[in-house]
Amino acid sequence: MSLLICGVDEAGRGPLCGPVVAAAVILDPNKPIAGLNDSKKLSPKRREALAALIHRDALAWAVAEASVAEIDRLNILQATLLAMQRAIARLALRPCEVLVDGNRLPQLDIPARAIVQGDATEACISAASILAKTHRDALLLESDRRYPEYGFAAHKGYPTAAHLAALAKFGATPEHRRSFAPVQRVLAQGSLFSPDE
Repeated sequence: MSLLICGVDEAGRGPLCGPVVAAAVILDPNKPIAGLNDSKKLSPKRREALAALIHRDALAWAVAEASVAEIDRLNILQATLLAMQRAIARLALRPCEVLVDGNRLPQLDIPARAIVQGDATEACISAASILAKTHRDALLLESDRRYPEYGFAAHKGYPTAAHLAALAKFGATPEHRRSFAPVQRVLAQGSLFSPDE
């Protein structure tokens, strides 16, 4: 039995709304998945195709979130580390080692290493980045159906000019992170989303 190495990555630290999502993946060395890469370097269609392969062929995988309320209470870094802990805890197999993209590690009782730009160099982290990104993008498409005024399907909650303009015009939704400065500015003006306007 080969050593079970788990890759971990997150999606959604920078956006102004929605949860932060983390994924943990233990790949099967006997079923390599071609084309794994940092999710940001892949087209949405390619990410979806790879996510399906990861779901099918990985030895274990899990996705977890930290909510908007948790982000606002803890801060985005601590909420991200919490989502990572949750994803690892949900794995059906216990890994021998955890490789985390970036330079910070969640508190774990398993040996772990942080690898800067690991999503481009470690296949298991690339796989985790793809699952985290596709999961979060699906959540934002749901948000887009609930709040079509904001264009979430296009910008996925990131602070684009279009998103900031919608925020200024329509106010903050319950899905907006109140601890993030652009949302705080809108709330300071007393601007909350009202579907009846």
